[in-house]
Amino acid sequence: MAKPSKSIKAFAYLRTSSAANIGEDKDSGRRQLHAIEGFAKRAGIALVGTYHDEAVKGSDPIDTRPGFAEMLEALEANGTRTIIVETANRFARDLMVQEVGFAMLKARGFDLVAADSPTSFLDDTPTARLIRQVLGAVSEFEKAMLVAKLKGARDRKRRSGVKVEGRKSIAEERPETVEFARRLARMRPKGGKRSLREISAALAEAGHRTKTGKPYAPTAVKLMLLTRPFARQHEAQQ
Repeated sequence: MAKPSKSIKAFAYLRTSSAANIGEDKDSGRRQLHAIEGFAKRAGIALVGTYHDEAVKGSDPIDTRPGFAEMLEALEANGTRTIIVETANRFARDLMVQEVGFAMLKARGFDLVAADSPTSFLDDTPTARLIRQVLGAVSEFEKAMLVAKLKGARDRKRRSGVKVEGRKSIAEERPETVEFARRLARMRPKGGKRSLREISAALAEAGHRTKTGKPYAPTAVKLMLLTRPFARQHEAQQ
């Protein structure tokens, strides 16, 4: 016999626009929770917590709501991935706030469900579609601006002579080794200048070795000597 599937866990989110339980919001919290519990029971969803924002307008941005922020922290902490509200308007009355909040939750891997109409946040109305397109365009614009700013910063560093990308050269990692190699090349012994292998051996004897403890290869020594400061000086001596 197959085991029953594991129940989906969810948080209930309530919002009332008045802190006092009077006027149009009288008993609103109890009504919202009753509707959410009824939907959860029918859908086989286990409610594991309830969060409530009081005196919060339906047009207030999601990220300014203390109860919602507390719920997000709990979502991240215990692995629950679903939020249930009584209606889409209880999440946010302003359609832009709805879409921005829904997009933020979706990007973080959370599901948002309205008890009265589970597909309401997915409805493809012309207005909702326009807002989603605008949000997508804004996201692409912000990404392009960030790329442009980073490129501008790299270009400014390049113009100032600062290396901003790629693997560091020996001159950058071990300038003292490069300087010693240059001095060895300038100090010509009897019988002519030192070969690359002789410079490598002299470096190793003085303790200048690779990260693995081996003497520098002749090609590495050649690169040390061809760095701009030495190359210019060497050309001036010819």
